[in-house]
Formats: sequence, C-alpha cells, structure tokens
Amino acid sequence: MASAAKPSLDDSRRGLGSPKMKTRENAKDTLCRNVTIYGRCRYEDKGCAFNHDPHKINSANQFDSNKKRLNVDSPSFTPSLLPSNGSSSPTISTSTMKKNTTISPKAASAAPFQPRNISSRSGTSTPAARQDAMAPDWSVADVQEFVPQGFDSSHMSPLHGNGNPSVASTNAYDPFVTTPNPLAAAGAVGPVQANPFTHDTAAALGGAYYANQSGFQQPVQYHLYAPIGPHNQNTLAYQRNVHDLFLPNDFREELQKKAAATLQTLPNTQLPAQVDYFHSLVPLDLNHQKNAATFGFPTWVYKAQSSKDGNFYALRRLEGFRLTNEKAIRSVQAWKRVCSGSVVTVHDAFTSRSFQDSSLIFVTDYHPLSKTLSEQHLSAGTRFQGRHNPHIPEQVLWGYMTQIANALKTIHGSGLAARIIDPSKILLTGRNRIRLNACAIMDVVQFDTQRTVADLQRQDLVNFGQLIVTLGANTPSVMHNPAKAMEHFTRAYSPQLKNSVFWLLNGMQKDQDRNIDIFITGISSQLMSTFDSALHLDDQLTSDLGRELENGRLVRLLAKLNFVNERPEYEHDRQWSENGERYFLKIFRDFVFHQVDASGDPVLDLGHVLSCLNKLDAGTDEKITLVSRDEQSCFIVSYKELKKGLESSFQALLKSSTRRLH
Repeated sequence: MASAAKPSLDDSRRGLGSPKMKTRENAKDTLCRNVTIYGRCRYEDKGCAFNHDPHKINSANQFDSNKKRLNVDSPSFTPSLLPSNGSSSPTISTSTMKKNTTISPKAASAAPFQPRNISSRSGTSTPAARQDAMAPDWSVADVQEFVPQGFDSSHMSPLHGNGNPSVASTNAYDPFVTTPNPLAAAGAVGPVQANPFTHDTAAALGGAYYANQSGFQQPVQYHLYAPIGPHNQNTLAYQRNVHDLFLPNDFREELQKKAAATLQTLPNTQLPAQVDYFHSLVPLDLNHQKNAATFGFPTWVYKAQSSKDGNFYALRRLEGFRLTNEKAIRSVQAWKRVCSGSVVTVHDAFTSRSFQDSSLIFVTDYHPLSKTLSEQHLSAGTRFQGRHNPHIPEQVLWGYMTQIANALKTIHGSGLAARIIDPSKILLTGRNRIRLNACAIMDVVQFDTQRTVADLQRQDLVNFGQLIVTLGANTPSVMHNPAKAMEHFTRAYSPQLKNSVFWLLNGMQKDQDRNIDIFITGISSQLMSTFDSALHLDDQLTSDLGRELENGRLVRLLAKLNFVNERPEYEHDRQWSENGERYFLKIFRDFVFHQVDASGDPVLDLGHVLSCLNKLDAGTDEKITLVSRDEQSCFIVSYKELKKGLESSFQALLKSSTRRLH
C-alpha cells in the first residue's frame, strides 16, 4: 500500500516540470561559459556546440527581445507599495502600479535605499505617502572619485554625472583627496587646513609624502621585541615578568641604534672610495662650514671601515696640511701607547692625496652616536642654537672633572700633554661618560714650537679650568670676561667646586708646584662618589649580562635537541630518531612546546618552557610523565635520564661527523 501511494521517481520529476536539456540548435544561441570565465574556449575548434561570439548573442537578444516574455534584459521585479500591516488599499490604481516598469538611467549613481514615510507603529499609510514613495526620487549629487595622496589627478578623466564635470568636495577637509598644489586651486586665498593624520608637514599641505624625499630610507626595525609589563613593585616575590629575563628595552634599543649607525653607508657620494686602507667613508660633521680656529687648518671627520681588520674607525682630516718634518708625524707613536678609558685611542696618522689635496689623516676609535660637550650643553652645531641651555647639575660637573683628571693623569704620566681641552673636542659617548679627543694633533701641527712639556702640562690645567667655567655658564664665549664668569660660577655652584676651578685657572703661576696629582688629591672625596657610581653601573651591566648568559645556555641546549629530534636518517637507519632515548626526547619536545589546555587551546607559557629547559640542563631528579601523540604509550622519566639520553645522542652525531673529517 505504501508503494502504491508513493508516486514513482519519474512521475515526481515530471510533476516538478524540470527544464529540458538544450538541443544543439538551442546551444548555438547560448554563450559558452568558457568565454565568460576564461575569455576563450579551448574547444572552440574541436566541436564545442555553444556560441563563442558575445556580440552575436547581444544582437540576437535585442532582436528577440520583443518575442521573449522574460529575458536577462528585463528589469528586476519591483512590487507595488505594501502597507506595513499587510493590507492593501483600493485607492491604488492599475495605472499607478504599472507606472514604473523600467529602470531610470540615473540608477547607476543612486544612493542606498532608505524607506521613508512608512508608519510602522500605526500600521496604515496614507495615499500621499504611497505616492511619494513610488515617485522616482533617484537624483543624487555627484561625488568626486577617490584619489590617493600623491597621485597625479591630471591623468584621470573627470566624472560626468547629469552632464556636469566632477564636483569638488564641499567638506572643509577631505583626508582622502589631495590637491597637487593647494595654493593654486581656484579661490584658495586662505590658509590650507592640514591633514591631522599625517606626520609630514609637506604632505599635510597637499604634497606627496615621498615627493621631496628622494633619499628616504626605511628605518631600522629595532622594535622587534619590546614587551611592556607591570613594574616590579606591583608583583609578588615569586612572580617574574617576561622582560625580566632579557636585556632592558632601552639598553637593547640603544645598542641597536649604535649598530645601525656603525653600519650606515652613504650611496652616491663624492668622497673618495679608498683612503689608504680605509673605505666606505661617511661624514660625521654636523656643520658644513670650514673652521680652522682650533688647529689652524680646516678639519673634517669621517667614519670609515678598515680593509685590514674590518673594524670601523674615525678619520680626522686636516685639509691643506703639508708635512715638512718627518719627525713630526713620528710623535704619534707615543700616543699609540696611551691607554685610558677617558681618552679616545689614537691608532695611526698618515698623509694622503685622496681628497685632491695634501691632507693629514688621524685614525682614532669610532664611538657611534657620540656627541661633543659643545653639542650637548652649548647648542653648538645643532638646529637649536639660541635656545636657553639648561643648567648643568653640580654632580654632573664633578663627574666630568674626575674623568678629565683621569685622562690628564695618564697623559702626563706618559710624558705628553693634551694641549686640546675644548668642549668641541670632548666626546660624550654615554650617559655622563666623556673621553678626550684629538689630543695628538697639536703635537704634529705645532711640532716646531719651542715649549717644554712641563709648560704644556701646566697649560692643560688652565684649559681644564676654563672648560669647567664654560660648561657651568652654558656660554661658549664666557671666558672673554673672566671676572664676570667667575662671579656667575660662584653663585651657581658650591665653594669646593669654585675653589677647585680657581686653582686650575692659576695653573701657570710659579708660586707653588701645580700638577694633576695635586689636583686629584684635592678632589679625592668627589672621586669616591664618581667611583661609587661606576660600581653601580658595573653591577647593572653584570646583571644584564647574566640574563643573556642564561639565554645563550638555553639556545645551545635547544640546538642539541633540534639536532637529534626527528632526524630523517642516521647511519642508514630511518628510525634512528624514533628509537631508544631519542623517542623520549621527541615526546619531551611535545611536553615542553606542544601542550594544550582543557579547551584544546595551545599553552603559550614562557615560564613553563624556561623551567623545563633549565631542569633539563641541570639534570635534576624530578620525574615527569610523557605521553605519546597517539596516547598509546606513557613513560615516567626524570630530567637526569633525559639529559643523559640527549648527551649520548649528540655525542653519537658528533663522533660520526668527526670521523668523516679525519
């Protein structure tokens, strides 16, 4: 009975009225899908029955449009207006319902549909509202096409809507449309509003961001790791932050910046490609004007790389210097033996004609991103000239004095004199860390000057005192009026600092013996303070180094694990890494890195990883449970056994590679 009541499959399909298969004659009027999708049909000449000419199809459709009741060119179905409650009103005439049977050509620029005048709460609509809703209200204002910043809009054709050209934006500021020259725009007489979302002033005023930046270079990505976490005082004693395990962010960023400055190059330069055994010269001067006030010759400073050892050095060039006495340049040999942390080391000196003139070149250590005391405190050679310089704290001045005294003690102890103690020739290589620079130059330039070494050393003391007064007054020309300079220095600093500076300024007097050792004895209390600060800095650097020491140990341990884990073949055994203790190490790798929580989500716990690796490196007796990936095997092993298996597996690999080398 059930089978008799259920219609057959053919009857059901016949009742649904499924369309018939197109015959070969009908196929000639159908565009091939390969042409629609790929643009051509590879079977066009191999018996494809469909049409491959779109123009023929369009003409045929237009010819048969009056014959077909429904085709692809017919307008979409648009029902008459229905009230919100579903009832129809007899006042809508048949002519009104047939009024809009075609789509207006203005529909291409129509705004999104927004219903209006529909009373959803009352459930009824008035005839006037229905007539307004049915009116073809599709006339919208033309909108200017999107033009990205820096794009030449002159190559674009203007928009034409309703026969009108493109209309400019009526907003006060459009961040997506930029005029190539806003001052040349029609009616642009007032100030141009800047783009609040750009960091470049030229681009904000209408110019392209890269228009005037032909030498633009991508900044160095030294922010690859910069975690931000809570402060230590907000955590408990047993809690650790991730950034506590690595170098501090500011210290790491400083090192990255110095490395980037060291490796910086200057393409398309007019500097010589090779100066003796140095190449890749990069100028370090901030002031491009010649200045011969210090040495009597214009000087220039470059960073260069040595072709002998590959290290980077600073080259100081004296332009137009002619060597008349060979003994003069030999005096640099004594400066090579000066070893002090407060003096820039001198490595070599030679003459060169690589700059198309006779130049004297001094080779010294290169300290990246260093400044001179003049640039740091006196605003010399910077774009902030004329600003009010901040007052230098007394403790900072004492730090400078102790370091300069340390440098002079080493120099005078070697039978030499610095001769140049100037703010523009003292480098600030770190926080309150200074070094005397350009000390050996005057010995070569003024070699024939008949002055004794003792006289030059006393002059160093006077120059030392003038430097401290200049820094304390924040004015380069303060020593033109010594009385006024000392008056200002007395009001700003303590009597001990004033007496020390006054003793240095009287260094040329013969009333008593004056040398650097006596001065150091007088400021011994401040030396202890500076020494204590240096010890604290040493402790901090040692702590930071200890963090990286642990990281290096774990990296070597991870390298051993990856040498062994899942090795495809060893000694013609494809299952070597899946047998014995190697199998334990594979499951241990999953235990460390591939754990999941109760929801099946990955566990990304750096503390768990570091704890497991440290226990493995120490070989503790703690036991852990290891489960295979298929959950068919379970092992209870200790870290001591895992370490023993790792060492034996790695030694096997090492022994094989050593045997092959011999």
